[in-house]
This record gives sequence, structure tokens and C-alpha cells, in this order.
Amino acid sequence: MKYIESFRDGEGINDIYLVRSKRSDVTKTGKPYDKLVLTDKTGSIDAMIWDPNSAGIDDFDVLDYILVNAVVNTYQGANQLNIKRVRKCSEGEYDPADYLPVSEYDVDKMWEELMSFRDKVGNKYLSQLLALFFDDAAFAEKFRKCSAAKAVHHGFIGGLLEHTLSVTKLCEYYTKAYPMLNANLLLTVAMLHDIGKTKELSDFPQNDYTDEGQLLGHIVMGAHMVMDKMDGIEGFPEKLYSEVTHCILAHHGEYEFGSPKKPAIMEAVALHFADNTDAKMETMKEIFSSTDNDGWLGFNRLIDSNIRKTSRNG
Repeated sequence: MKYIESFRDGEGINDIYLVRSKRSDVTKTGKPYDKLVLTDKTGSIDAMIWDPNSAGIDDFDVLDYILVNAVVNTYQGANQLNIKRVRKCSEGEYDPADYLPVSEYDVDKMWEELMSFRDKVGNKYLSQLLALFFDDAAFAEKFRKCSAAKAVHHGFIGGLLEHTLSVTKLCEYYTKAYPMLNANLLLTVAMLHDIGKTKELSDFPQNDYTDEGQLLGHIVMGAHMVMDKMDGIEGFPEKLYSEVTHCILAHHGEYEFGSPKKPAIMEAVALHFADNTDAKMETMKEIFSSTDNDGWLGFNRLIDSNIRKTSRNG
């Protein structure tokens, strides 16, 4: 099988991929076309069918596996497929394991490392809070498999765990560089900040927003999940309750980025920057790994800048 991560500009493709999304539209001149997102376990790619009513373009739908005959083009710095022929595939023609994107890191090892941070939390109330989530077998299984995004960063099985571990490791560094930080609080909220994504996003292969996710979002849902657990812990300190909740509500940092609150305590500031750092670094990693272009790739709205790879001359 030819995996998406190995596509090169100008290359011909004749292989099977999973349809993540499909949208029909018309050009400015009124000509119909279809825009798809195709996936395999190595990533996703936009694909265009410029003449959907032509011979050789069979009927198919979202979450179908399709055999495509196409050419790889580069558009705005990223690979894209120009599909010439397509047909829906039957069971037995493909192995579903080839189409589920997974973290490049071992999930069991990441989980073990994350749990080692949990063991460093000395506050008895925060330890109980973490145990109520991570000692719950059903939650742990969901958390380990969940992605961290639909398409932006860490959008793969194990993505939520990978992102959470990275954020937690950054936060541990902050506690050593800035001793004023409450390490117990910061490590706790680092591990819990995105748990709402276990409800915001559906399982693979859909990996799409749930109805609840669309209406509430992972920040609000995560805050509710944590408050519900804290409510069940006898004697949980009132100020600590508010600080935990605030950190989760403020971890996107700005109102325009969906944060209900701006960070007001040091731990919330640290969490926000750790979360943003890992998200931005992973976003650039995924962009650069999908292209051989060493030149400028154009404006990227997620980075808010024109971007390119670092020179290899240094």
C-alpha cells in the first residue's frame, strides 16, 4: 500500500483510502466538483474530483473505502490529490488497520510515563481527583485511544495521551524553573486539561465532533467533568476547587480562542503556554512532514504567519 505520508508532487496514485469527508460544490463558473478528505494510518490529504459526473467516477459516501486513480499536486504548500477515477471497495479488499492513524509513540509507554507524574502529586485531594479518572478502566481506555483534535494537531489514535503527556512534561519543567508555582496543582490540571475531548470527539474512524461537542466544546465539558468528581470528594478545599476549575476554563488563554476565562493565576498561565507550545510545535511538525518543499509554504492561519522549514545549512 502507498501511504499518504510518502506522497510526492507529480506522483501517480492507484490505491485504496478511507473517505473522511465529502463535500459537493460548484466553481465560480458553475461547474460542479467534489472535495474529499482521504485518510490512512499515516495521515490525511485533500482530494478533488473536478468532473464528478464523468465515466469512471462511481458513487460512494463518507466512511467508504475507495480505490482512487489520481495524481499528487502541491497546493498552498501541501499535497493534494487530483482524482481521475474512483470506485467503492468491498470488504476483503482492504485491511482496516491500515486506515487508522496512530501515534508514532508506544501508547503503553506513554501511559506509564503519565501515571508516573500522577504519582508525584502529593496533595491528597488532587490525588483522589486524578484517581477518580485514571483508575476508572472505561475512562482510561477511552482516554488512551482518543485523538486530541479532528484535524489540527494530534488528530490520531493516542493523540490525546501524547499531547497530555507533552503538556505535563512542560509543566513539570516550569515548576522547576519557577518555584513559586504550585507543582501539585499544575501537574494535576496538566493531566486533566483536555479530558473533555473524550466527549467532544467521536471514536475512529469518524473522529468527528459529537453533538455535545459542537454545542458545549471540550473546555466546558472538561470543567463539568472535573467539578462533578470534586463534588464527590469529601472536604475538597473551596479555593483549590476554584483554582482547578479556573485552570481548565482558562487553558486556551484568550477569549477569541474559545477560552471562557483568561488566566488569572500563575498555574493557569503556565498551563496555557504549555498547551499552546505543544499544539503549535505538533502543527508545524505535521505540516513539514507532509511536504518536501524547503521553500516558503505560504500563510498558515494556525501559526498566523508565512512559514518554511529551517535551513539545513547551519
